[in-house]
Amino acid sequence: MKFFDYKAAPSPRRARILMAEKGIDIEIEQIDLGARAQFDPAFKAINPRCTVPALQLDDGTVLCDNASIARYFEEIYPDPPMLGRTPVEKALVAEWLARVEGEGLMGVAEALRNRSEFFKDSSVTGPNRYAQVPELIERGRARATACLHDLDTRLGEAAYLAGDAFSAADIAAFVFVDFTAWIKLPMPEGLDNLARWREAVAARPSIEA
Repeated sequence: MKFFDYKAAPSPRRARILMAEKGIDIEIEQIDLGARAQFDPAFKAINPRCTVPALQLDDGTVLCDNASIARYFEEIYPDPPMLGRTPVEKALVAEWLARVEGEGLMGVAEALRNRSEFFKDSSVTGPNRYAQVPELIERGRARATACLHDLDTRLGEAAYLAGDAFSAADIAAFVFVDFTAWIKLPMPEGLDNLARWREAVAARPSIEA
């Protein structure tokens, strides 16, 4: 197997942390998004979506997003489970992954990609060109802020997002919280549950992956 990565980007970071939690050690190739290497013909032939993370399996199959990569690794490396242990945990992991991705990570991406000159005409990831929509900047910031509050509320109910076990949902949330720095989003005051959780997660060795 080969994992296609870009060390500075949030999306492949999620997959690296998950691999570290499971003790998975495979070949890694860096794709320099800063140099727009994701659009090079050689990589585009591997992943026509021109995104990382991507995981090329031994049979040539290429998995091109965190959901499929996490599911594959969960099947072949089941311990420790990162997508939930019980039916309820599995449902909660799926729910919080959807919320963090759709509200938090997407909110930051909206604010970042519709403002930065680097993303002019590429405000959405992938091979297609989309013009920036400046009106989405403040909406993205508001969505990200709302997600921080939602995380704090949930983490006042449980140690982790899906209950008492660390999961892929926590990985996504941790990466999201760090990603907010890219748009200089201030951390709202009073989110003590989120702060406690973040400190605990930051101490995990996998976070350095």
